[in-house]
Amino acid sequence: MTNTKERAEDTCSFVYQCRLSLSTRTVNHLADLLRRHLKVIRSRWRILPPGKIAMIVLAILRHDQRLADMAGGNNVSESTVRRWRDELIALLAAQAPRLDRALKKVAKQGEEVVLIDGTLIRTQRRTGKADRRNYSGKHRNHGLHFLALTDENGRLIWISAARPGRTHDNTAARHDHILAHLRDAGLGALADLGFRGLDNDILDPVIVTGYFASRTHKLTPGQKTANRVLAVGRAPVEHGFAHLKNWRILTKLRTDPARATQLLRALLVLTSLEVNR
Repeated sequence: MTNTKERAEDTCSFVYQCRLSLSTRTVNHLADLLRRHLKVIRSRWRILPPGKIAMIVLAILRHDQRLADMAGGNNVSESTVRRWRDELIALLAAQAPRLDRALKKVAKQGEEVVLIDGTLIRTQRRTGKADRRNYSGKHRNHGLHFLALTDENGRLIWISAARPGRTHDNTAARHDHILAHLRDAGLGALADLGFRGLDNDILDPVIVTGYFASRTHKLTPGQKTANRVLAVGRAPVEHGFAHLKNWRILTKLRTDPARATQLLRALLVLTSLEVNR
């Protein structure tokens, strides 16, 4: 057997088309955002127009297209596509609302409660002790934990910073002072049992979590009914997570965990454009 560098057959590169299931409003928003940014930094030239760059970045975020594939299909370098992606993610993340402003906006709209929940975004397993904290025993997987707030209809209004996968919902909520922000805005919140113990005010609770059953404490019929009603009220928060996870780049994050917060907040802005159109 001999090694040879000759090709058995003539080969060439092929470029295929893929439908991007996003609204024109989202593409135009991202393109306009880039145009304003280029004007601010006084950059008059890009190898591709802003609209085309916006399409490339959205394809990466929506379909998890590889940078090398997108670069080859558009006759640019992989480092250029990476720079465009990071640039637009940073611009979008800067538009994500702060917690206090998001809650005040909901209160001004006349709503009384929000929905809160935590979830895990899976990541690639990394070697070394530093990655052990990203292992979630609950999900039996490596990932990053974050909290999200939605309105009563399941529209995302805020996303927390990404934290190690082993982080408990209560720990993350206390770190973000969610209870205090809810009281300041005059809003209540519906949550699952993972937030049990976060609000210890029995007379005037802000966060409602339902009743917990144990081996020694069985639920009464009234408590079971209350839990079912709460579960129905909390259902839209899962719809909010579903809309967010339609961005396939979140299927299994390969980015640096330190940049995950910026990515999640950028996707929050894009999700809001798609859902609220």
